[in-house]
Amino acid sequence: MPFRYFIKQLLLPPGIFLLLLALGWWLRRTRPRLAGACFALGFGGMWLMSLPVMVEWSARALETEPALAREDWATLAQRADAIVVLGSGRERGDPAWGADQPTGVGLERQRYAARLAKASGLPVLTSGGLHYGTPPSEAELMAVSMQDDFGVTVRWKEEHSRTTWENAQMSAAILLPEGIKRVVVVTQAWHMPRSVWSFEKAGFTVVPAPVGFLGVDNARPLGGWMPEFVSVWRSGQLINEAVGQVGYRLFYR
Repeated sequence: MPFRYFIKQLLLPPGIFLLLLALGWWLRRTRPRLAGACFALGFGGMWLMSLPVMVEWSARALETEPALAREDWATLAQRADAIVVLGSGRERGDPAWGADQPTGVGLERQRYAARLAKASGLPVLTSGGLHYGTPPSEAELMAVSMQDDFGVTVRWKEEHSRTTWENAQMSAAILLPEGIKRVVVVTQAWHMPRSVWSFEKAGFTVVPAPVGFLGVDNARPLGGWMPEFVSVWRSGQLINEAVGQVGYRLFYR
């Protein structure tokens, strides 16, 4: 496993909060005040991550690109030359299918991209490399699913990228030589600002097509102030994205 993976999992929530709880336990006798602070930060951070209302508020801060108006789908060909769908990992070896499959998030992106492609007639590129070095690529998995599940044939597959930045750079290597400089980018709403920034840096004019908005009414009892497991996962995604936005602007200028 790459070193970067371990650092990311330990230093970003919930890993950092679990480390604080473990540190608090270890220091409970020798440094009780410091142990109490570590425990409060660890427990408090985990509790906040588990609240649907915190997911809603955090997502609103990240989801700055509005959804495409339904009436604009058919006219996308006037504003763009292709649709780019970004990968989101994969489900490993699902016995129901007998093979790796796109993630639920990936299928959400594919479904939306398929609707846009059918409405506009624009060709599609799927972007995503190998998952920890194991074939097939995310782009290949998405291309097969787009054809089999949504009836859309993918024209190009970018099969080597590992990050959003590489999604953009390697898609540019395929599309720009063909004169395609305007792209509709399909990804999660909270991931869209970093994606737009990356694709613009790669030389594209971008039409954002965000999907999977989380910054909407959480529709939970008590306004979302009761903890639930799925919110921990979603909060982790949002925190990772916020850190990614800062990191990209520092390292990719």
